[in-house]
Amino acid sequence: MNISLPEPLRQFVDEQTAAGRYSSASEYVRELIREDEKRKAEERLEALLLEGLQSEESPLTREDWASIRQEARARVGARKTQRRK
Repeated sequence: MNISLPEPLRQFVDEQTAAGRYSSASEYVRELIREDEKRKAEERLEALLLEGLQSEESPLTREDWASIRQEARARVGARKTQRRK
């Protein structure tokens, strides 16, 4: 993938890599994308939490807890798999 930047942005990226925090412009862009993904996931979580707070209360059954545990284990497993790649 190639990205074209106007000169001021290109200079900014070059300054970030020259400062030593990133080894290349590609690494800098990857980090920005990761941060954006994280921010969007946090926004989604906040929206879900607010939705839950505004919904009616209901008791959790053993089946509910089992389902929650199963989903959590699946998500943790998926994250571990992604990190290994």
